[in-house]
Amino acid sequence: MNNEIKRATGMLVIEAVNSNPNGDPDRESDPRQRDNSGCGEISPVSFKRKLRDLLEDHNSPFFKSLPQKFLDNESRYNILEQRGRDRETIKKEMGKDPSKFMESEFVSKYWDARVFGNTFLEGGNDKGFIKSGVVQFGVGVSLAPINILRETNTNKAGVQEGKNAGMAPLAFRVAEHGVYTMNFFVNPNYAPKTGCTADDIELLKLLIPYAYDMNRSAIRPDVRIRHAWYIEHKNLLGSCPEHLLIEALTPKKLDNTNEPSTSWSDYEDVTALPENLLSRVESCVDLIAK
Repeated sequence: MNNEIKRATGMLVIEAVNSNPNGDPDRESDPRQRDNSGCGEISPVSFKRKLRDLLEDHNSPFFKSLPQKFLDNESRYNILEQRGRDRETIKKEMGKDPSKFMESEFVSKYWDARVFGNTFLEGGNDKGFIKSGVVQFGVGVSLAPINILRETNTNKAGVQEGKNAGMAPLAFRVAEHGVYTMNFFVNPNYAPKTGCTADDIELLKLLIPYAYDMNRSAIRPDVRIRHAWYIEHKNLLGSCPEHLLIEALTPKKLDNTNEPSTSWSDYEDVTALPENLLSRVESCVDLIAK
């Protein structure tokens, strides 16, 4: 197994069309939106949840379609952050000696803990366990404000008694249109402490393109990852400032206004990294195009 992980900078370009890419529980599940700008948000937790849900079901067509090396080591690709987990069992899997953590069943079992880190144990004698992961996702923010549509859902079979029988007032809450960018970063520095391997990162790259396609729902029917840029650096410390890479690949709104967009055609698409930056990195690929 090749355990060498290269430093990488990533950026997702996500388009939401009449969908709610991430509901806000503090606002009755409205699409997340910033008060100061009206721009939409997608939380890192929300996106990572899509990846976890996709990998968790080992009987799914997606999992069975993975390369054979992952199927042959199925026990390595379980999910820590899932409902119904047994805290006491997980503590035993981690072991009592932090110095032997890398040899524990916990490291060999949970893909998301190796990749994203572990916040499962936060105090007491377990403070010796590393929490920061190799991969960190940032907040997804739309490039322009979003319009939120709120409508009443109807149901032939009544969902509540009384005058609103058969109706769920304002339950349908979606962003009319939005184009979001979400940055992510692969930092090999933590790999020796979490057990993350190159295969774990390869699996992440396989998961990302299907995060929304394989997790559609009634309120999230049409969320598209237009691009999933993955840029490997020439060395572990980074061969190019990451903000330059991100800025160069960010789509530009054609009308230069702060009005909400209505379609993808409102933006100038970026399909490649400029040559002056491409020469400073090892590679730049779009995971969607593969």
